[in-house]
Amino acid sequence: MILYTVIPCYNEEEVLPQTAEILSNKYRALIEAGLISKESRILFVDDGSKDRTWEMISDYHGKNPFFSGVKLSRNRGHQNALFAGLMEAAKCCDAAVSIDADLQDDVDAIDKMIVKFNEGCDVVYGVRDKRDSDKFLKRFTAEGYYRVMKFFGANVIFNHADFRLMSKRAIEALSEFGEVNLFLRGMVPMLGFKNGVVYYERRPRLAGESKYTVKKMLDLAWNGITSFSTRPIDMILFGGLFVSGAALFAMLVFLVLLIFGISVGGTGWIIASVFLCCGTNLAALGVVGEYVGKAYIETKHRPKYIIEEIIK
Repeated sequence: MILYTVIPCYNEEEVLPQTAEILSNKYRALIEAGLISKESRILFVDDGSKDRTWEMISDYHGKNPFFSGVKLSRNRGHQNALFAGLMEAAKCCDAAVSIDADLQDDVDAIDKMIVKFNEGCDVVYGVRDKRDSDKFLKRFTAEGYYRVMKFFGANVIFNHADFRLMSKRAIEALSEFGEVNLFLRGMVPMLGFKNGVVYYERRPRLAGESKYTVKKMLDLAWNGITSFSTRPIDMILFGGLFVSGAALFAMLVFLVLLIFGISVGGTGWIIASVFLCCGTNLAALGVVGEYVGKAYIETKHRPKYIIEEIIK
């Protein structure tokens, strides 16, 4: 089989030397074991890096035939960069593995993924069975993230990020998804092909710092929720009905008290209730506006990315 490994890169000059060495050694071992073809490649996708990332990728390509690269015209984000790499890989490969440049995902799990692929799986998910290398806050927020996604109706694999193997036909099926707001963790399970799971232990980052800030993680989570679920709107509807019912009940209570000549005070409570209702309405409008805004962006049919240069 011809295997491509797709690696999105954004300002990864610190970690690339180790990543390139580890992956090239892995490819040699896989070729010697007869698991992959010599035509297999390691495809780096430069997502508009501002450091020497693309220069280094070009150097690796000149020294080692395993390495190839795609340079995007500007930064488009991790999901778009990964999608671009998969689309390029599908032109030549039988299957492609996606993995982050920091190699916190265990490259030795690729062997097991290939076995699953040979057993007929079109998608093989890499799932973390341990997060011992993560700090408590990172581990707590990451696991909470998957639970929140599940609660809001997004079909994601627990403790699976973007470390997976996909067959050529699975990638081609993925290319049929036309949305601009990509959330691959939710899109891939929707393909419906036979899939498998490989468990691995997450490792410390090789070098440099994670490019996924808290803001980016929150943006990714929100994008996943609003792209694959209308449950937030349902919650607004039921929340509105509840508040309306509570207000109606309160009005009836006040009316009964007035009928019996009981003075009703509590101006502060009334003012607080008004502010609460106003805040709830604004929040509701914001959530609905998010969906409307996404629909507006999708109707423009703008390209997900623009490729500036390819080295094969």
